[in-house]
Amino acid sequence: MDWREKRKQRGIRRLFFSFVFASRGLWYVFKNEQNMVIHMIIASAVLVLGFVVGISPVEWVILLVVIGGVITFELVNTAIERVVDLVSEDYHPLAKIAKDVAATAVFVYSLIAVVVGLIIFYQPVLELFGFK
Repeated sequence: MDWREKRKQRGIRRLFFSFVFASRGLWYVFKNEQNMVIHMIIASAVLVLGFVVGISPVEWVILLVVIGGVITFELVNTAIERVVDLVSEDYHPLAKIAKDVAATAVFVYSLIAVVVGLIIFYQPVLELFGFK
């Protein structure tokens, strides 16, 4: 059975393996991409801070969506970089642009995440340290 026929299969076994393959991808990026490790450390610190200062349920949702977005962008960035490396062994200006633009997407979303974090945590952190 070739891969095209396997793609048409349905059932619990295929569903299970889709989770296995996804977790392998996450592990690969975590193991091989320094930026993913940095994102995960910062995300963990932000989540702990959220518990410490007691942010609201709506702020939790916003925070989780933003953290999920940063991680997702990093995963997509890595996928784009690997595909570009696969199809273009030699240096090519368009390959560089594709990789740079994918990295920029992560950067822009990360900046937005920082702004969202500042908005959510500014007042509670000031109160935590007794400034208001």
